[in-house]
Amino acid sequence: MARRVTILVNGKRHRVQATPDTPLLYVLRNELSLHGPRFGCGLAQCGACTVHINGAAVRSCVVPVSAVRGKRVRTLESLAGGRPHPVVQAFIDEGAAQCGYCINGMVMQSIAFLRQNPHPTEAQIKKALNANICRCGTHYRILRAVQRAAKAKA
Repeated sequence: MARRVTILVNGKRHRVQATPDTPLLYVLRNELSLHGPRFGCGLAQCGACTVHINGAAVRSCVVPVSAVRGKRVRTLESLAGGRPHPVVQAFIDEGAAQCGYCINGMVMQSIAFLRQNPHPTEAQIKKALNANICRCGTHYRILRAVQRAAKAKA
């Protein structure tokens, strides 16, 4: 049965109507009109739906909305405004997006990863992004973008 749930997304409180087991992704897209997180597989295997929950990169397609009460959810839209986030700028500079469908997940995963490991090796970047799928094959540009972002933050 649907009920009111209050969630904190991108620094703002939102009261939404949802059943407790509704995936967070559906609430973000359908109730809050946040279209950065994408539906890819619905099984947490592709990464297109990645958001941050209390700073950790999480697949929103398998997180029930009830699990984020009292937690901070951050989507790609939180990076908009003013100068681009260094990771976003690096993705732009490297031309890392072709179709762009995976980029939400790649950017959000990269930001969380670089927060934990600001000076990664190439192997560490590959491992961190291994579970994010890019069907267009821009993997090398994405790798260069993350390397560029790490250097920019240094």
